[in-house]
Amino acid sequence: MSLVANSPVWRPFTQHALQPGAYKIVHAEGAWLTAEDGTRFLDAISSWWVITHGHRRPEIMAAIRRQTETLDQIIFAGFTHEPAEALARRLVEITQPGLDYVFYSDSGSTAVEVAIKMALGFWRNRGADRRRIVALEHAYHGDTVGTMSAGARSVFNAPYEPLLFDVARVPFPSSGAEQETLDALESHCRAGAAAFIVEPLILGAGGMLTYGAQTLAEMKRVCERHETLFIADEVMTGFGRTGSLFACEQAGVAPDIACYSKGLTGGAVPLAVTMCRREIFEAHYAQDRARAFFHSSSFTANPIGCAAALANLDVWEHADARARLANLGAMQAERAARFAQDRRFSAVRRLGTIVALDLDVPESGYAATLGLDLIRFFNARRLLLRPLGATVYVLPPYCVTGAELDLAYDAIEAAADQFASRAR
Repeated sequence: MSLVANSPVWRPFTQHALQPGAYKIVHAEGAWLTAEDGTRFLDAISSWWVITHGHRRPEIMAAIRRQTETLDQIIFAGFTHEPAEALARRLVEITQPGLDYVFYSDSGSTAVEVAIKMALGFWRNRGADRRRIVALEHAYHGDTVGTMSAGARSVFNAPYEPLLFDVARVPFPSSGAEQETLDALESHCRAGAAAFIVEPLILGAGGMLTYGAQTLAEMKRVCERHETLFIADEVMTGFGRTGSLFACEQAGVAPDIACYSKGLTGGAVPLAVTMCRREIFEAHYAQDRARAFFHSSSFTANPIGCAAALANLDVWEHADARARLANLGAMQAERAARFAQDRRFSAVRRLGTIVALDLDVPESGYAATLGLDLIRFFNARRLLLRPLGATVYVLPPYCVTGAELDLAYDAIEAAADQFASRAR
C-alpha cells in the first residue's frame, strides 16, 4: 500500500512529522474505499461519521447531477431557491415539535457557532443580561472560536486559549452520578444561564461516552424551569446513529435550538442547519435593522447541497431505512458482546449503530502514541478505524454487512493481542 508523500496539502488533525503520507482514494462505494493502487479499505467510521446509507448512494448522486443542470450557487440574502425552501419545510416536519425555523450553514462547527450566537442574540434583543453558556464536561462542539469555547479544554484547543470565552461546565452524567450533573446544571440555570449546549446521549470526540435518555430529559426539564435555552448538538447523533432518526426522540425532548450536519446529505456534500423555536426568530424580528441575526457564509444553502439533503430524506422514507438501523444495531451488539468479559477492554458500550470500547493500557489520552500505532495497525489490515486515543469505536455506514463488520472486530481483537497484552 503506497502513501502520497511530499504533498502541499495540510491535512486536518494530523502531525505531519509522525504521519508524513496519506492514502490516495480514487473510488468509494457502499462501505468501501479504493486507493490508487487498488487497495480497498472498509470504512468502519463512515469517513468521520458523515456517510449514512453508504458511499455514493445512487438516489443522492442522481439528485446532485440533476441539480447541477439548473442551479449551482446563488447569494442567499434577498434571493432563495426551491431546494432550500423544500428542505426547510421537510426538516420542520420531521424534527421535534417547535423547531419552526431553519438557518443554513456549511458544517457542524458553523451550525453550533450559529446556535450560540442565536441564543446570545435572543437574550440581548429581549433586554435580558443573560450571557453565560453552560456545557457538559468532556464535550466537543467544533473548531471555530465559539465552539472551541463550548468544548472541553484539551490538546485540541490549548494553543488558542487566549481567544476562548469562559463557559460554565457541569460534570458528565456517569452511571450512578447523574444527580451531580443535574444539581450543577440547576445551579447554573438558577443563576441566569443563557443556554445549555449538549450532545444528546453520546459524546463524540470526547470519548464516545454514553448516558441515558432519562438524564437527557431531566436536563431539559431543569432548563425549562429557569427558561435557559436548550441547544441540542446533533451534528453527529442525527440521522440514525443512535438508533432513532434523532437522538432527542429517545428522551421525548424538543430542543429550543438544534444543530444538524454530517448525515444531513447522507454525507455526500457539506451542508448544515441550525433550527430554532419561533420565539428565537421573533426576538431578532424588528424594524430596527441592528436586531437582525448577523451571520452568513458565502455558500449558505448551496442548491446542490440542499438537493442532496432532499434526496437523503427521500431515502429515509423507504420502508427498509429504519429496519437497517435496527439490524445494524443488533449486529453491533452481537459482535461487541465478545469483548464484554475481556479484561483487556473496559467500558464496552453500544448506542444504536455505534460501539465503543477502551483498551486497558497505561497511556490512553488522545495525544498518546498508542492512537497513531492503532491507526497504522488497522490501516495495515485495510480498515479505516481511527481510535480516540485508547478508545476504539466502530461507527459504520448502515449498508455494512455482518461479514464486513467481522473484519473490523477481528482486527480489534488482534490489536488487543498486540497492544493491551504487551502493556500488562
